[in-house]
Amino acid sequence: MRTVGAALAALSFVGVAALAGCSGEGSGDGVSQNASTTSSPSASSSPSPASGWNPKPGSVAAVGDSITRGFDACSALADCPEVSWATGSDSLVRSLAVRLLGPAKAVDRSWNHAVSGARMAQLPEQMALAAKERPELVTVMMGANDACRDSVRLMTPVADFRASFEASMQQLRAGAPKAQVYVSSVPDLKRLWSTGRLDEGAKQIWSLGICRSMLAEADDLGPAAVARRDAVQERVVAYNRVLRDVCAKDRHCRYDGGAVFGFRFTGAQLSPWDWFHPSRDGQARLAEIAYRNITAAQPPA
Repeated sequence: MRTVGAALAALSFVGVAALAGCSGEGSGDGVSQNASTTSSPSASSSPSPASGWNPKPGSVAAVGDSITRGFDACSALADCPEVSWATGSDSLVRSLAVRLLGPAKAVDRSWNHAVSGARMAQLPEQMALAAKERPELVTVMMGANDACRDSVRLMTPVADFRASFEASMQQLRAGAPKAQVYVSSVPDLKRLWSTGRLDEGAKQIWSLGICRSMLAEADDLGPAAVARRDAVQERVVAYNRVLRDVCAKDRHCRYDGGAVFGFRFTGAQLSPWDWFHPSRDGQARLAEIAYRNITAAQPPA
């Protein structure tokens, strides 16, 4: 049973502005998940000669936003990087790093530079930090905050989104020219709305100001509300095209083919604190998707 009352109390006490992944910049520190960030990873298995892609990288650096920080997965209004789909240590999630490296090696050979509340404009800085680790693989999950704003007008323009992602790839290549990059698509925010609007608890929490561009007035099916949600959906689709196209220009980059966008999150896979961020189970599903696509012989269609 979801702790709606507790969630409402916590959100009201701290204030809506504290909700990372909504419309604010967030308060994540972006520091490495692990204390040691200077050890050099050992060489891993050779890339597949057919594709040049190494399905078994020996180290992982993660960049992104609150999803990759595990925000609201363990407690209200707090990062929980140990359950991060990309670099977490939680045995129930079995993060990408754990699946690729094993629990012991993942401790020293994975780093989390994601920042809760970050938008694409902040990604170049995160990429520069990731490059310093000299990782064999960098995971990228960014873009939800660019669409989740207080209004449609405030969403990041597609041209700006593209420019920032291109600059991010340039930052990485300047410091880690051979690092592989795995890019996750932006989740389907409209599907999130259509799922959560059937639950009264979700709508109460959303009314406090989470992702207003999509989730405000969840029961309103009037023309203006429909047009607003469609505009957000179109922007997310456009962002995913940018991620796909920019990634395709880099020989060491693999896009998820829209797998995260297409994943049908259920209530069990969403945080009981905000019905927006992934729960532990949701984080595990993201890890599964990433591992499947990274270890596949061919990139997703």
